[in-house]
Amino acid sequence: MTAVPQLADIRQVSDGWIKKYVLAYDMPDGSRYEYESASRKALDAYRAELEGNARGMRTPADAVCIVGQTADGKLLLIREFRYPLNSWCIAFPAGLMEPGEDLATCVNRELREETGYGLRTDLDEAAALQPLPQAGYSSTGLTDETVHVVFAQVERISDAQPEPAELIEPFQLAIEDVPRFLAENETPIGTRAQLVLEAFARRH
Repeated sequence: MTAVPQLADIRQVSDGWIKKYVLAYDMPDGSRYEYESASRKALDAYRAELEGNARGMRTPADAVCIVGQTADGKLLLIREFRYPLNSWCIAFPAGLMEPGEDLATCVNRELREETGYGLRTDLDEAAALQPLPQAGYSSTGLTDETVHVVFAQVERISDAQPEPAELIEPFQLAIEDVPRFLAENETPIGTRAQLVLEAFARRH
């Protein structure tokens, strides 16, 4: 097996909601290599996570991304103003999981807040909520953030309840219209939404 770098030190260089770290690695050739990363976790938690990763351990997902589908077969998406882009962006509803929150509770909360939708009440949870087998990393070259993508059967239950600074416009997209939407869309689009929509497009 190929020798891998060994984590030697972690140095926090900025604080805030998102924290910046410098990771120092001892390389197989004996040299020292430093790499910058970002995380929402505090130093001790981030260190424990990285050390656990090296042993094959995995921490709970940081966030969910919800591929919602209505009873008549339409996909539930959002246009959201994303401050790091200074632009609107096409995405599926998503958000951070709260400590101790189970997947179904998080999905219902995020759907209600961003869109006014929720999991269908005429289906049991196993039918309404189908998560992928494991959470995936958002951007492995930048951050440790993990996102659990779930496919959900949804229905309208209330008005949306976004946070004051969240500018979100929910919309539905018929699956047969996905290829045309992708071809004509000029709004920035999140990678997860792009990949899922492309998969639907290739089925039609």
